[in-house]
Amino acid sequence: MIAVVILTYNAPAEMLRSAVSSVLASGGDHLIVVDNGSSAAESLALFPGGRVHLLSTGRNLGFAGGMNVGIEAAISAGADHVALLNDDMVVDPGWLETLVGELGRDPSLGAVQPKLLFAGREPATVNSVGVTIGRDGAGTDIGYGELDDGRFDTPIDLRCCTGGAVLLRVAMLRQVGLFDQRLFMYYEDVDLCLRGASAGWKFRCLPSARVWHIGSATADTMASTAVFHRERNRLWMLFRWAPWTDVARGLWLSVRRLRHPPRAAHARALAAGIGGAPRQLWRRVRRSDRG
Repeated sequence: MIAVVILTYNAPAEMLRSAVSSVLASGGDHLIVVDNGSSAAESLALFPGGRVHLLSTGRNLGFAGGMNVGIEAAISAGADHVALLNDDMVVDPGWLETLVGELGRDPSLGAVQPKLLFAGREPATVNSVGVTIGRDGAGTDIGYGELDDGRFDTPIDLRCCTGGAVLLRVAMLRQVGLFDQRLFMYYEDVDLCLRGASAGWKFRCLPSARVWHIGSATADTMASTAVFHRERNRLWMLFRWAPWTDVARGLWLSVRRLRHPPRAAHARALAAGIGGAPRQLWRRVRRSDRG
């Protein structure tokens, strides 16, 4: 069974309905919408009963916690693969069939993602064909802002997939676990892929499957919170996974960012990142012991 999970948090009603409608029109056996502490029920009232399974978390659990609620429900319902989508995505017909087919052809793949394009931009512009991690720990969307002129039409193997639109193999999740909820938002997809890679799984982008990113106001309305989690989690990923020279680069980047607004959020992130270092280093040690 193939399940699709859409996570929503205070999305405009029309945006959420567009995302749900596009998924319903494109296939999938089981659609779950996780309302992450907002009020999605009214937005979904127009859909016939039984086509959309609405789950409410009761409070904002972040991307990691909210998606985990949906993933766990999908697995409990018998899903073999789970597709994740943010509420500001609209999918092309056939996107899911393409991704599922790739997982079927290559049993070494733990996840596969579509090409993400910015909606409403002419000419068509790439949002992401995967995620690359710099030596300072910063995650960057591959192809971000580039024209979709044919350069990004070839499938590529990835170090990390973006969590905003991705199909996950349940067998991998059973082996390595779900998203780390302590990350709340940002880098939870990076951490999951790195855990998967350490267990031998591979990742790929299939550009023939396309998803359109409308753009959400959520991060804009939580600007300081987003900066804090992005910066703190980048440091935690470095402490967990990176060579020591890269840890030093990442710390120096955080120090330099103290000069820029929002300075208080940068300072809190640096303090929390360093404060959480012992826990992250312990995870590194445990992984080395098992390896």
